[in-house]
Amino acid sequence: MDPVATDPADPPAPAGIPTGAALRQPGGGAAPWWRDAVMYEVYIRSFADTDGDGVGDLEGIRRRLPDLADLGVDGVWITPFYRSPMADHGYDVADHTDVDPMFGTLADLDALLADAHTAGLKVVVDLVPNHSSSEHPAFQAALAAGPGSPERELYLFRDGRGPGGARPPNNWMSVFGGPAWTRVPDGQWYLHLFAREQPDWNWRHPRVRAEHREVLRFWLDRGVDGFRIDVSHGLVKDEALRDHPDPVTASADHPTPDQVDAGFREVLEPYSWDQDGVHEIYREWRALLDEYDRRDGRARMLVGETWVADPERLARYVRPDELHLTFTFSLLFAPFSAPAWRSAIDAARAATAAVGALPTWVLANHDVVRPTGRYGGGDVGLRRARAALLALLALPGTAYLYQGDELGLPQVDVPPEQRRDPIWERSGHTAAGRDGTRVPMPWSGQEPPYGFTDDGTEPWLPQPADWGDLTAAAQSVDPMSTRVLVRGALALRRALPFLGDPGDPDAPRPGFRWRDGLPTSCLAFDRTVGGPALTCVMSTEEEVHLALAGRLVLASSPVGYDGATLVLPPDTTAWVIPRSG
Repeated sequence: MDPVATDPADPPAPAGIPTGAALRQPGGGAAPWWRDAVMYEVYIRSFADTDGDGVGDLEGIRRRLPDLADLGVDGVWITPFYRSPMADHGYDVADHTDVDPMFGTLADLDALLADAHTAGLKVVVDLVPNHSSSEHPAFQAALAAGPGSPERELYLFRDGRGPGGARPPNNWMSVFGGPAWTRVPDGQWYLHLFAREQPDWNWRHPRVRAEHREVLRFWLDRGVDGFRIDVSHGLVKDEALRDHPDPVTASADHPTPDQVDAGFREVLEPYSWDQDGVHEIYREWRALLDEYDRRDGRARMLVGETWVADPERLARYVRPDELHLTFTFSLLFAPFSAPAWRSAIDAARAATAAVGALPTWVLANHDVVRPTGRYGGGDVGLRRARAALLALLALPGTAYLYQGDELGLPQVDVPPEQRRDPIWERSGHTAAGRDGTRVPMPWSGQEPPYGFTDDGTEPWLPQPADWGDLTAAAQSVDPMSTRVLVRGALALRRALPFLGDPGDPDAPRPGFRWRDGLPTSCLAFDRTVGGPALTCVMSTEEEVHLALAGRLVLASSPVGYDGATLVLPPDTTAWVIPRSG
């Protein structure tokens, strides 16, 4: 595959802004790369296929590295590529130290790491520690050994309740629908907070902890730069496995049903999520990564998928001796309104600042509806998604993009007969699942498979017939495209030190402050070094007129600006460098 990026559509860079290889080290100097990086999530099944089976693979990622380097991201997070029966598309791991043949080989992974590092890109791999596959050798041994055996202690097997133990041990429900317990032929039940093919490990057992530390060492020795930890808030369960309390009504203190479905379950299900015991595990892992860092001076990192709604509880995961980062999911659920965004940003920044950390901002991932769909769909949804993305990239901290964010891809309504997400089946066909956000990437061409796989091969999920104008190739030559907008924002973010973490520990620390006294539909903040260095303004429901002397450097949609007054249409974000004096 040839890179899709082309020089003619490169956005004009303000004078003095470096491009290309000079931008490869975010922040420069000695600051750890992960403190202000923009990472790119690769959902491997849907990124790029090179062997013609309709499913993405490691070689596809390797061949597309030039496109990601040109876009300007600092690295990639790759979803699971380990040996797996694929009951949950790789999140049911049978062997954490080998590559599933569907995705390639260990040699392919080594080649990907080498090429990524040559291009200045970091590689973060997914770790799935909450559960294994039901085909994992340890679980198969537990089934064979029977009740009371040491093998069963590695998982959460329990006797049932009621006559003959015919009822599950407690009232816990699976995230994917139905009871979180499955009965085996000898009468015991095992816990699976997700699909029945994903039995939960018993993280109170020292062997489970020791074997996962060896998994970390295996991949660190191969050269990965860090780990994204799946379900990082779920590893440890209440020791007594108590029943959850009766459901409560959603309120300001409790997640809404949509939020619970997406992941914020800890308030309604307090005994299976966000247990204090997880922090001891992460202190062990942080010490392990620090050991590797000291050996060679390379900075590795741990980032948690921590679905915890309370910002203060969330911040506990990024205390100085625990995870380096954890995703800040609050903007996933903030309505597209200035007050809601300001509230979410303030809460996240205050909580992480209390432990000396920064937020890790996200607008999308492989589990949630794409921003274009969440914000209304169609042209309105796209304008809002572009505005939201530009505002997010001006915030202090780390950011994660999901593949297709840079193209403004819409959410897809996958036909029922072609849905592949286990949620669809587990819910009795009442929940569509996550397939609509996992449709394979469109790279080039005017019809499916848009360069994702060989012509004539059907991708594992169907692509819409009207995506020809949304391909990466088409957007690379369109100066008004979302891809060019994101590329320009990332170039500015790298070039302007006050948008990141300065490499020089003696340099002035960049700051953040809100602009007050604005219309309720307007969100505006300054990134500062002493005084204002860049102002980000986002309008939501109505047109905004703002007195702001300076120079317009980027906007998500056309705006009016005469150097003194900014006229911002609804659903638009602009970056302005204020005039001093």
